[in-house]
Amino acid sequence: MAESGARPNLTVPTLVQVLARMGTVRARGVLADAGMADLRPMTAQALVPLLGGGRHASELATTLRVSRQAVAQMVANLERGGYVERVDDPGDARAKLICLTARGRAAVRVLWDGSRALEEEWAELLGRERLQELRSMLATLLGHAERMFG
Repeated sequence: MAESGARPNLTVPTLVQVLARMGTVRARGVLADAGMADLRPMTAQALVPLLGGGRHASELATTLRVSRQAVAQMVANLERGGYVERVDDPGDARAKLICLTARGRAAVRVLWDGSRALEEEWAELLGRERLQELRSMLATLLGHAERMFG
């Protein structure tokens, strides 16, 4: 049975990519509504690992699977926006920790709330059981991708 708005000519990976792009557009709107239009959704996702406390740039690069140069540029932008700050590492006088500011924690909450609202819409559309099945399937695919491309 074809779903309303189905695109049978697209592959599953393409459908996932299109859906992800639409989610990014929505997240941009949610951030803009919260007065954070300067923050891109993908950059905002980089704030999540900082919830547990400050991290060194090298740790953040490893966690995010990007280069240290990419982290340096991202952190500079986040710092200008008031989302993070660099503080002295109490365990190493030569090192700095990247820490969330109150604005950074608020940005994570805004993203989380927006994501939960979208998930709730999907639950209404698909039903909770089908949404859980989708979550399970996507987690399986993600696990496979991580094993393949690490």
